[in-house]
Amino acid sequence: MTRPRIRVAAYVIRQRAVPELLVFDHLGIPEAGTQIPAGGVASGEGPEEAVLREVAEETGLLTATAVRRITVEDKPHPDTGRPRRTSFFLLRAPADTPDAWDHHVHGDGGDAGLTFSCRFVPLPLGQPLADDQDAWLGLIDPCWTTATGDGQ
Repeated sequence: MTRPRIRVAAYVIRQRAVPELLVFDHLGIPEAGTQIPAGGVASGEGPEEAVLREVAEETGLLTATAVRRITVEDKPHPDTGRPRRTSFFLLRAPADTPDAWDHHVHGDGGDAGLTFSCRFVPLPLGQPLADDQDAWLGLIDPCWTTATGDGQ
């Protein structure tokens, strides 16, 4: 049996009048669909470290903080069918994070050289995300947005 690729995905939430989710589109590749930051966990890297790195790499956002892991999903890659195990995390972005921006991806990963158009969209979503990435949004407890961030 093939071992799954270990991945992380980030629900980056900004609290305004309503909670808003950070999403992005690949400029020039509309068929990729609207997505959340996600990617592989590097050797020796912890999942929380990986999710913060993926958010920074794919969006340029450096001020997000991890709140908690939401769930772990075992689901094959939609194109290759290869097994994947993805840990979905809830992250918080400051309320004063810009509404939208373009980010040019650097580095040597598969996204290097691409430009992502990032934006916050209100919850609940009006349109589904690519690869059913929105499947676990219902597990986010709205209480996490309190002043302490821990629902207390």
